[in-house]
Amino acid sequence: MEAVTAPRPRTKLVCTIGPASVGVARELVDVGMSVGRINFSHGTPDSQKEAVHAVRAAAHHARRSVAIMVDLPGPKVRLQDMDPHEVELTAGQVFDLHTNRPTLAQEVRPGDRLMLADGAVELRVIDPADDGETVRTEVISGGVVRSRSGVSVPTDRLDLEGLTDEDRAAIPRALELRADLIAQSFVRTADDVRALRAVLPRDNGPLVVAKIETRAGVENFEEICAAADGVMVARGDLGVDIPFAEVPLVQKDLLRRAQAQGRFAIVATQMLESMTAAARPTRAEASDVANAVLDGTDAVMLSAETAIGAHPVEAARAMLEICAMTEARGVVLAPRSARQPADDHPAAICRAAVELAENYRSASAIWCFTRSGRTAELLSLFDPKVPIVSFTVNAVVARRLAVRRAIMPIVLPQAGGAQPLIERMAAAALAQHLIDANGQTIVFVTTSPDPGGVNRLELALV
Repeated sequence: MEAVTAPRPRTKLVCTIGPASVGVARELVDVGMSVGRINFSHGTPDSQKEAVHAVRAAAHHARRSVAIMVDLPGPKVRLQDMDPHEVELTAGQVFDLHTNRPTLAQEVRPGDRLMLADGAVELRVIDPADDGETVRTEVISGGVVRSRSGVSVPTDRLDLEGLTDEDRAAIPRALELRADLIAQSFVRTADDVRALRAVLPRDNGPLVVAKIETRAGVENFEEICAAADGVMVARGDLGVDIPFAEVPLVQKDLLRRAQAQGRFAIVATQMLESMTAAARPTRAEASDVANAVLDGTDAVMLSAETAIGAHPVEAARAMLEICAMTEARGVVLAPRSARQPADDHPAAICRAAVELAENYRSASAIWCFTRSGRTAELLSLFDPKVPIVSFTVNAVVARRLAVRRAIMPIVLPQAGGAQPLIERMAAAALAQHLIDANGQTIVFVTTSPDPGGVNRLELALV
């Protein structure tokens, strides 16, 4: 029996760019990466700049809009640099913990359980060492840890800052690199998000992604979600701060609530963790990815799999194959819907466009022209079963739309002359091989950002 080749999925892929993937950025873009994540907790300013340039060059070569997301370090506790860089811990071993948080020895108590590397290793606190900064532990469950690995500590023990000095130092570099999105770690309240917004440009600043990885973040999710542009369900630390058995249900709940507020959502951490070393994912990992798709997430994320893994391109390809097959054969369990006030004409037009596209069998796509990205975002919230091709003259807007479910952003040349808009769009689509010379039927929608402006919806042959 021949293998079934699934189409490119509506669910987007975020890949962390690190030593294993910076040299294969072009292959990752060709496979289908929509967002390149640069983790500012690792690497140097030079290596981070190299990673951004690699993604930008790959996107330019492929003529695709690929976003850059910078992930701020936040108040996460991490191991200091070790010599050697990587060590294997065994059960029963005594391990002296040196972290980037000098006060940790005063904040934990004997008997506390600490996790390293998103739970790969478990430690039990014995006592603080004589220097007041080292935590002496016993290894309960062993494994490999590396320099700068995360240390998961129950957050009710820590006095966490919403925006650390390290974050404030990193933000100017993120802006210099023209990051499209900035992910904020360990968000607990909406005030944390507002503190970040206060140091970002008011006009055309990067989108803010609030990472939900603490119990406080879950409890304050409505306000956090309203303050941010999008959210990330960061399950590694979240699975330590709340019982791990709760994580799947919390994930479903947070995705549903983000959709209700019109915010995009990313599901992250350990999705294909075995592919850090193996060439194929486990069946359980495939199920995990599929369930995130069925929950209606906008994007799924690879971390170590592409940053330091042995098979970064294969991991990206496997992730997208799972997404595509799930979308083709599964039923989304959490239908997506936008908030639609009675007088919200753009949302009504977008809902009508989706219904027309899905009920008119000849329609193969929805096309929209957008200046701010809002029309495309509204269409995405209604989760059409056909692609949304979003045309804009603003390259920044196009890249920001790359994280949204189902949207394929295309940048139109600024100078259009007297050529009608839809003809310009058709020419761009033909150049991208989205249509052929024989033409196709599409649903065309454009909404005006001005009160009382003209909204347009039509079937068109292009």
